[in-house]
Amino acid sequence: MAPILDFFSWSGKDSQKGTPVIVKMENPNYSIVEIDSPDTAFRPVEKSRGKNAKQVTWVLLLKANRAVSGVAWLATILWALLGTIQRRLIFRQGVGLASEKLGKGKLLLNIIKAFLATSLVFLTFEVVAYLKGWHYFENPNLYIPNSSDFQGFFHMIYVSWLAFRVDYIAPSIQGLSTFCVVLFLIQSLDRLVLCLGCLYIKWKKIKPRIDGDPFKSDDLEGSNKNFPMVLVQVPMCNEREVYELSISAVCQLDWPKDQLLIQILDDSDDEDIQQLIKSEVSKWSQRGINIIYRHRLVRTGYKAGNLKSAMSCDYVKDYEFVAIFDADFQPTPDFLKHTVPYFKDNPDLGLVQARWAFVNKDENLLTRLQNINLCFHFEVEQQVNGVFLNFFGFNGTAGVWRIKALEESGGWLERTTVEDMDIAVRAHLHGWKFIFLNDVKVLCEVPESFEAYRKQQHRWHSGPMQLFRLCLPTIITSKIPTWKKANLILLFFLLRKLILPFYSFTLFCIILPLTMFIPEAELPMWVVCYVPVLMTLLNILPAPQSIPFVAPYLLFENTMSVTKFNAMVSGLFQFSSSYEWVVTKKAGRSSESDLLAAAESDMKALYNSQMMRGSSDSELSEMNQLKEQEKPIPAPIKKMNKIYRKELALAFLLLTASVRSLLSAHGVHFYFLLFQGVTFLLVGLDLIGEQMS
Repeated sequence: MAPILDFFSWSGKDSQKGTPVIVKMENPNYSIVEIDSPDTAFRPVEKSRGKNAKQVTWVLLLKANRAVSGVAWLATILWALLGTIQRRLIFRQGVGLASEKLGKGKLLLNIIKAFLATSLVFLTFEVVAYLKGWHYFENPNLYIPNSSDFQGFFHMIYVSWLAFRVDYIAPSIQGLSTFCVVLFLIQSLDRLVLCLGCLYIKWKKIKPRIDGDPFKSDDLEGSNKNFPMVLVQVPMCNEREVYELSISAVCQLDWPKDQLLIQILDDSDDEDIQQLIKSEVSKWSQRGINIIYRHRLVRTGYKAGNLKSAMSCDYVKDYEFVAIFDADFQPTPDFLKHTVPYFKDNPDLGLVQARWAFVNKDENLLTRLQNINLCFHFEVEQQVNGVFLNFFGFNGTAGVWRIKALEESGGWLERTTVEDMDIAVRAHLHGWKFIFLNDVKVLCEVPESFEAYRKQQHRWHSGPMQLFRLCLPTIITSKIPTWKKANLILLFFLLRKLILPFYSFTLFCIILPLTMFIPEAELPMWVVCYVPVLMTLLNILPAPQSIPFVAPYLLFENTMSVTKFNAMVSGLFQFSSSYEWVVTKKAGRSSESDLLAAAESDMKALYNSQMMRGSSDSELSEMNQLKEQEKPIPAPIKKMNKIYRKELALAFLLLTASVRSLLSAHGVHFYFLLFQGVTFLLVGLDLIGEQMS
């Protein structure tokens, strides 16, 4: 008879040692067992056979220990989560809760709370269903039995929820996703056309050109008569870190001194900064530079009001062109000689815009990601629109305007926070043409902290929607050709300023995560992966050195769509936050080389020695007071860039949602679902804490 093999033995005492022997039986003599029913052969083996009471007790104790460990682990996580809630919502690290701030974000706060609570309810249903073994119902092709076929009230509720989800929720989400996918494809086509236009410009080597030397003159005595009168404006507000760099750069512009006037337009409310800027202006004025310091007591209209006030001066009528530089911009000495000549023999030209370059583009990950976006903006968008349309949005700085174009277009208006785009649109409606110079670069800074970057993006995306509401009637009734009206309304405003943040937020931050909870509303893989990757590669081509950062760039842009969408809605419906102007914090990065910096320091030393010899006692005392005020000013502390927890959480949220369709086939859908819920909970808590603070 064949030996009985007990595979369920709990001890190894009976294990035999030695060499195994294989016995082959030619005529086996054993009886055949008859099977009365199918269940006889497949009856489960009794696992408790051969176990004594002591072994069962140890097994139960082991399972109890594991259960207690799991409960302790969950309790630890819950305690940490409650501590996070307490710090973020109650204490907020010493920041008091203001009733007016609570009122600003009350609507958004309630929406986030409702959405978070609903998602947690759905997550609870899914987790319980998986633990009960009901997850096979997630396949819409399977037959869902009636509730009477099951036992249990909760099971009946779950099946009813599945039917409701398939019949009502999934179709609505699928319809919204289809609408967003259509917008996504239209915007992707627009971006593809822009990239093809840029390649055509590179292939044909198309760029604006100057015929001859506009400054050449045969009359040596009147050699400056070919140089037009140029006004340079530098608006600033509490720019302690960069005021000296910007003033020094514009004062070194290579242009006849009697044909150039520099206006330092200071809106600072800090008296110490005002005195420092005044002393810097006085220093360059004593060197023979025509420079004027202007300060407004009331800062109305922000930058637009500052420029409008400066243009109202009587002496401005003597000047033909005005060059504008923000406080952190450092033009090269030959900037005017590379831009102003394009106006000669071109009376319809109203603006010459130069490109930005960044001294701190490699400072941290945030600056690298910003460099990708801005390189595409200048290399592709501005250049293509300038070549083929003679129109683009003025960037607010590093540009030269014909003063006549500003006056005929209505001048600077204080109605939006994007006064640069406002004046560009109105000048385009009056028939003025623009030129973009991709080869002329002006050094500046990009924000190095996330807070500064987020406030800047809010202003850049809320202002265009304000302007669209104000300019739409004017565009429709203007006398420009119909195709130019269509370009302004459909492409410039709707597609690139409204549709882009709408679909990017709705499709990738709402619908895509919802597919984790509503598996019937699936997004095609080409929408989730292929087309976004292709568009990202096209976006990153103007900055090929940033290709290694393509993955964080893709995730970061998706997470930033939350801020951009919020800003777009704020500007479109004219919320109070759309009128806020926060000066972007700068670090004061110098653009000068070591030799130029050394020469500048030598000039300062020489200037100070001369001033000490030729100054009166009162002047010396004033200079000493200014130096004493400048000494205690601490050096700007460089803040390390932070990618806040909500941005990282939302990035992982989108990443897991995008790969869920690939991994769900391998039975890991539940784990990604659980991770999705915890991540979304953290995101919601962070957003709630941000709104309440």
